[in-house]
Amino acid sequence: MIFSSLIYLTFFFLLVLLAYYLVPRRLKNGCLVLFSLLFYAWGEPVYVVLMVLTIVVDYCCGLLIGRFAERRGAARAVIVGNVLINLGLLGWFKYAGLLVSTFDQLTGLSVPIPEVALPIGISFYTFESISYAVDVYRKEAPPMKNIINFATYLSFFPHLVAGPIVRYEKLQAQVLCREETLEKFTAGMMRFSKGLFKKVLLANNLAVLAERVQYMGNPSTLEAWMGVLAYTFQIYFDFSGYSDMAIGLGMMFGFELPENFDHPYVSRSVSEFWRRWHMTLGGWFREYVYIPLGGNRRGMARTVRNLAVVWVLTGLWHGASWNFALWGAYYAVLIICERLFLGKLLEKIPAFFSWLYSFVAAVVGWAIFSYVDVSAGLRVIAAMFGFAGAGTDSLGMYALLTYGPTLVIAALCSVPAAGRLAERLRTSGKAGKAVWCAGFLVLFVLSMASLVDNSYSPFLYAKF
Repeated sequence: MIFSSLIYLTFFFLLVLLAYYLVPRRLKNGCLVLFSLLFYAWGEPVYVVLMVLTIVVDYCCGLLIGRFAERRGAARAVIVGNVLINLGLLGWFKYAGLLVSTFDQLTGLSVPIPEVALPIGISFYTFESISYAVDVYRKEAPPMKNIINFATYLSFFPHLVAGPIVRYEKLQAQVLCREETLEKFTAGMMRFSKGLFKKVLLANNLAVLAERVQYMGNPSTLEAWMGVLAYTFQIYFDFSGYSDMAIGLGMMFGFELPENFDHPYVSRSVSEFWRRWHMTLGGWFREYVYIPLGGNRRGMARTVRNLAVVWVLTGLWHGASWNFALWGAYYAVLIICERLFLGKLLEKIPAFFSWLYSFVAAVVGWAIFSYVDVSAGLRVIAAMFGFAGAGTDSLGMYALLTYGPTLVIAALCSVPAAGRLAERLRTSGKAGKAVWCAGFLVLFVLSMASLVDNSYSPFLYAKF
């Protein structure tokens, strides 16, 4: 089940809200856990057992770490065991097939490749599990004494499937004590509607063009650019829209989930782009990998090494395919170059050219990211820059005329000016606020109508 599905919007959403606001305060967390497990089990009933097992194991490990707080050796042994269990489960479900197939290719053997279905959201809730153990070990937050409260943190359905990745230290106080208000609920509904519009009306329509171009073996230059630009905006509105819906849902239940996107396509460097894109993932790697490795405190050589490690891991986190590792390495090279010399150059050149460099770098990155077949992705990149295929053709012109307006709208909606205009309307008096409310209502109706009319609603990050 995803937030932009009719079954969620017309059944689950209303049911969970009704139940949550009817039960007494002491039962609200239990209500959220029950509906979160139901939400997770809707698409994968078997793997709800894995979710429950993860909750129980992590809860017990947290208690042990808290009990051994003054015996650091024992606490360290518990946290190492906890991290190994979580990473072991993630490794088995996500990377076993890749490792065995790579082993077969290197050795010429025929070891059977395990056919293991990937549990939805395992990459996200595994990182949250590790955050819990590490934050308790560091004494940044106390362990949860009540397993229902801990299950609320780990299984809370708005951020269960695709984040934002919420650090335990940031959410534990809200799990224990939060306030639901009409103001929060209204703001949450608006935020959810905004995310639904981005997901359904922009991302879903752009997905059609992006997928068509991906099936072409040798696209023209125009087709390649149209397809990769469509994917560039699709993945942004797909994921940021889903994050908006998650944050809005959290507000309806009294939670404040962290922001995950901040207009990344206005960045003037690749480093800035990654401070604005999937911010909770970047924050997790910075807090639990980059800084523990030494960060930038031990000289440039180790800084370069630490950046390389973080970015290869970031690439592999996204999927069990070598294109993701290549994508991570690509960004590692760019960010290391910016740290060594390129960053100073970008500060000196006109803003347009530094923006153009950052945007083109992101587009090329998405071309690598989107093709599991690395050679196909490289062919598309070659076509983009005129090294393969024709410059234009009839299919490219058709794509331009058909999807060009949608790409322009997507580009305009991806910059801060769109949000500032909406906010100006909201605060500019009765007439402006009426236009603002009417606009939200129209977008919501159009989004619902699109879902009724078209069942095609892919969610890219569900597979990560």
